[in-house]
Amino acid sequence: MKASDLFVKALESEGVEYVFGIPGEENLDLLNSLRNSSIKIILTRHEQAAGFMAATYGRLTGKPGVCMSTLGPGATNLVTAAAYAQLGGMPMLMITGQKPIKSSKQGQFQIVDIVDMMRPLTKYTRTIISGENIPSRVREAFRISQEERPGAVHLELPEDIAVEETTAVIIPVSRTRRPIAEQKAIRQAVEMIEQSRHPLLLIGAAANRKMTSRMLSQFIKKTGIPFFSTQMGKGVVDERSPLFLCNAALSSNDFLHRAISQADLIINVGHDVVEKPPFFMEHDAFKVIHINFSSAMVDPVYFPQLEVVGDIANSIWQIKERILKQNSWDFSFFKKVKEHVEEHLLEGVDDSRFPVCPQRLIEDVRRAIPSNGIIALDNGIYKIWFARNYKAHEPNTVLLDNALATMGAGFPSAMAARLVHPDCKVMAICGDGGFMMNSQELETAVRLGMNLVVLVLKDNAYGMVKWKQVNRGFKNFGLDFGNPDFVAYAESYGARGHRLEKTDDLLPLIQQCNNRQGIDLIDVPIDYSDNDRILNHEIKEKSNF
Repeated sequence: MKASDLFVKALESEGVEYVFGIPGEENLDLLNSLRNSSIKIILTRHEQAAGFMAATYGRLTGKPGVCMSTLGPGATNLVTAAAYAQLGGMPMLMITGQKPIKSSKQGQFQIVDIVDMMRPLTKYTRTIISGENIPSRVREAFRISQEERPGAVHLELPEDIAVEETTAVIIPVSRTRRPIAEQKAIRQAVEMIEQSRHPLLLIGAAANRKMTSRMLSQFIKKTGIPFFSTQMGKGVVDERSPLFLCNAALSSNDFLHRAISQADLIINVGHDVVEKPPFFMEHDAFKVIHINFSSAMVDPVYFPQLEVVGDIANSIWQIKERILKQNSWDFSFFKKVKEHVEEHLLEGVDDSRFPVCPQRLIEDVRRAIPSNGIIALDNGIYKIWFARNYKAHEPNTVLLDNALATMGAGFPSAMAARLVHPDCKVMAICGDGGFMMNSQELETAVRLGMNLVVLVLKDNAYGMVKWKQVNRGFKNFGLDFGNPDFVAYAESYGARGHRLEKTDDLLPLIQQCNNRQGIDLIDVPIDYSDNDRILNHEIKEKSNF
């Protein structure tokens, strides 16, 4: 059969549902082959947005999301999305076109070495040089993308290879079981936990996988050990739990870090070095058990005393089955921290000042979104506020990026979440800076008939950098900008636009938008004047704390 037809059949064999992207001249044979397949093309308005959508599909399903671009400028537009998926541990396959590789009559027109460009950003990148190689290349790309640690892969399909005739046959998908930790490591982990006095459980990015949530919930219920999470570990265990202390949203000086300083053992589940570390190890300060799919990457601030390497869910299950709750465990200090955290997080939740303060915004969003509803955050100072103040009830219901931490991903991520979970409420929460980086995808969302709410938090500046600029003693310079009329802008794409003019109108407006069809964009003026007072808050010694 034609090589492009075989390529599409290989994608179908892997269970691909969507291909996100913008085809070009060099993809026309592949595009025509997709026309007769079960795979749906999601035509976007920018390749970067297509990559963000594919990566988020992978994050939510565990199967590689697939995106496509042409050669040259189309392929270079996928670079940020490749880094987003690679650092975030999201399985994704990028397919790029290329000029004929056997003969060319156009010299170097639009030619960039995309394979070499993608090499440092992916787990696997290859040019397909023969139709006979398609089954093995596709199967290997999917296998590598999904295996721990998940990430981005890339295949380049030149146009002269796409039109070849081939007799190759599909390689069936093979299923694998992850290795499990050795029994000696499990026994040592149980001993260390039982012999500790003030153990704490940390849930990191790599724990945000299927099955891990259930096993961790059972472990916490049996032991009663308090837990906290990194930003990308949010929601793995229901954060309404009385044993949930806080999210490690800040690098230091938050309440949580006082609790960590009093622990004598950290059970570190799913640690991923791409996230800012929630603690820094010092010799003789506390011990760390590293529980992960792979061994620890040791550096001056992370050198665990025990590594339990294997499938995380299985490791936690084995430890849970063996461990006995100890009368010697003392969580009294952690309980005090929890009380202070809960009191602290109540501040501002009923504040009616306008523009809206972050605490009130988060309170209203949480009240409007059901437990299985999904919020997709772009990158800005509000991400820290949501990580600290918004309690996630279920895994992967708070989609944020604490790895590459790129702007522009929030809205496309929400669109992908809507495709994966059509029955869930989905909301994109973006700063005005990040939203405008991929705002053209409003047309895509409207064309696809999506139901989405988009909050655009407007402060007319790159607020995160502006806050840090002031914190470092610099004068305000070079970070303020103007904005379009967001209501008119949304309506120009066929969406509905709303301008918030009173804080008390926010919750009913979100609820109204949540309960109807189509795209609703809400222009939300935001007041970040509490950043210094709360996010720079340094906990003082108190006699009762």
